[in-house]
Amino acid sequence: MSISVFIPRQPHRSLGRAWLGLHVPLCWNSISPLQPCPSRFCHPELCSSVAAPCHSPGALLCAILQGKFTLLRDTRTDGSFLVHHFLSFYLRAGCKVCFVALLQSFSHYSIVAQKLGVNLTAAKERGQLVFLEGLKSCLDLVFGEEEEQPGQPSPLRFLSESSSDLRALFDFVRTSLSAPDSGAWKGPVLLVDDLSVLLSLGATPVAVLDFIHYCRVCLCSQLQGNVVVLVHSSEDSEDEENELVVNSLCHHSDLILWAEGLATGFCKDVHGQIKIIQRVSLQQAGEQDVVQIYQYKIQDRNVTFFARGLSAAVL
Repeated sequence: MSISVFIPRQPHRSLGRAWLGLHVPLCWNSISPLQPCPSRFCHPELCSSVAAPCHSPGALLCAILQGKFTLLRDTRTDGSFLVHHFLSFYLRAGCKVCFVALLQSFSHYSIVAQKLGVNLTAAKERGQLVFLEGLKSCLDLVFGEEEEQPGQPSPLRFLSESSSDLRALFDFVRTSLSAPDSGAWKGPVLLVDDLSVLLSLGATPVAVLDFIHYCRVCLCSQLQGNVVVLVHSSEDSEDEENELVVNSLCHHSDLILWAEGLATGFCKDVHGQIKIIQRVSLQQAGEQDVVQIYQYKIQDRNVTFFARGLSAAVL
């Protein structure tokens, strides 16, 4: 997916039509110093990592994360276009990807990926993509059609148990990304779409947060990989458990991409705005997070970003 980002040639007070459109990959730069982690699931030698500050929007959009936790958050809109981007981006980059797909079927992601020039079926066959189809696994567990093999429990076995322990799901992720053939790829990546579904399936907020933290300390710190998670949120939602998970993930994430629908309603030329939050405060005490806000328009094969109030319909 190509990303069009418009950067002004002149200072803000003299903008007008003098803008330069750049097609750059949607990814971000950061560093990963180790810090101790207090979680009861964490190994003492492992930890979470923090994001480094970015010096310009161009640098922010042109570099690659390593050992970071990226949170994709959407409010009053659908942020799945970010999931499709990161999936195709990491596969093209030669990374080993474990995709926990809880929202859509494999055929759905495959059709979108084909439009972006990526063949998910071929990626699975060559061992680059490990795909967990949550919808199918849930149905098989509920109706008893899935038979567990000895030593290989179902990743979503908490559905058929009294407890909401997600350790089996973590073991599936760890085994998939720590396999012997993983060394042939550039780096491990966990992609989850979407985490809020686990709460709907009966997992407790504590279990979900423990699962994400365990994935962070294993992938981001030990394997120097990346974790990318999508969550849904609503400012006026009565779902306190979901908001608790979202707020906790925002606090621990290195980078937040927050897609929001327009407060004024639907517009055919502007589909929403995205807030890019670099968690500089995690690395430097007393520093404020770096926040950049763009509006965007989703097209068939790409997404166009531009400053607020400067869409093609306005200029």
